[in-house]
Amino acid sequence: MRPYMILNVIPSLPPSLVRLAELAYNLRWTWDHDTRDLFRRLDSDLWERSGHNPVAMLGAIAQSRLEAAARDDGFLAHFQRVCEQFDRYMANQRAWYSQHCAEAPECRVAYFSPEFGLTECIPIYSGGLGVLSGDHLKSASDLGIHMVGVGLLYQFGYFSQYLSPDGWQQEYYPVNDFYNMPLQLMRKPDGAPVIVQVNYPDAPVSAQVWRIQVGRVPLYMLDSNLQQNRPRDREITGKLYGGDREMRIRQEILLGIGGYRALMALGIEPTVCHMNEGHAAFLCLERVRVLMDRFGLNFYEAAELARAGNMFTTHTSVPAGIDVFAP
Repeated sequence: MRPYMILNVIPSLPPSLVRLAELAYNLRWTWDHDTRDLFRRLDSDLWERSGHNPVAMLGAIAQSRLEAAARDDGFLAHFQRVCEQFDRYMANQRAWYSQHCAEAPECRVAYFSPEFGLTECIPIYSGGLGVLSGDHLKSASDLGIHMVGVGLLYQFGYFSQYLSPDGWQQEYYPVNDFYNMPLQLMRKPDGAPVIVQVNYPDAPVSAQVWRIQVGRVPLYMLDSNLQQNRPRDREITGKLYGGDREMRIRQEILLGIGGYRALMALGIEPTVCHMNEGHAAFLCLERVRVLMDRFGLNFYEAAELARAGNMFTTHTSVPAGIDVFAP
C-alpha cells in the first residue's frame, strides 16, 4: 500500500543548536567531512542506525542528548566552526564561475535526469547514471554554476537485494518516507503545495514538487502520489525503471513536460536544458509549446529557437541502454 499521509515529529532543538536542522537539510554534508563528523559526534550509534540520515536522526534522538550537547563546550565549538564554514560556502562570491565567467550573460542550466545518486539515505537511484547526475549537481555547487536539477521522486526507489536461506537472490522495494529525508515540499505563499498538471491521452495527472538542496544547487523532484490521481497514475513515481513500456513512457512524459512546468511554476526559466540520456526528451516539445504560445511562433520557428538551448548527453551508448517505443 502506498502511503499518502505521514505524521512528522519535529525535534525540539535547543536555541543554541537550532541550525542543526539547516545543516541537515542541505546535502553539502554528503561531501563535507566536518559536518558529517558533527552529526556522528552528536550520537554515533543513532547516526549509523539512521543510515547516515541527519533528518531521521534529529527526529529520533533523545531530548536529553540534545540538551547535553547544548552544554558541551567541545561540541558547541565544533558546531560553530561548521556553521561558519557553511555560511562562507553558501555566500562565497569567488567561486570558479564568478571568477572566470563574470562577463558572460546570465545563464541558468536545468539538468534533467531520471535518477540522482546523492546519498545513501535518499535511495532513488540505480547506478552510474544516477551517481553521475548527483556528482554533476555537487560539482556545479562547488564551481558556483547557476544550475537546478529536475527529476522524479520515487516512493519505492530502486529495489534492494538480499539472499534467501537457500542462497537465491531476492529483491524488495522499501517505502521511502519523504518526511524523514533531507527534502522539503515546495509550497505557495498561502501554504498550499506547488502542483503541476500534465494532460495524458486518458486523463490529467497532477504532481507535487519537492526540493533537495545540494549545496548551492536546488534539485526539484516530482511526486505523483496524490489522492486526486488514479491509482495507476500514482504509480508513475512509484519505482525507478519499474513497470512496462507504457509506464516508462508515462514517467518520461512527466519528467520532461511536468519537470519543465514545475520550473515555470516556481518562476525559474532556464537558459539551457540539459538532458541526461533521452528520458526527458519530451521537455523539447514543451519548450516549443511555450515559445509558440508566448511569441506567436509557428512550430518550426519555435523548434529552431528551442534547439539552441537544449543539450543532450548519452551515458550508455549501446542499444540495450536506449529506450525504443513503438509508434
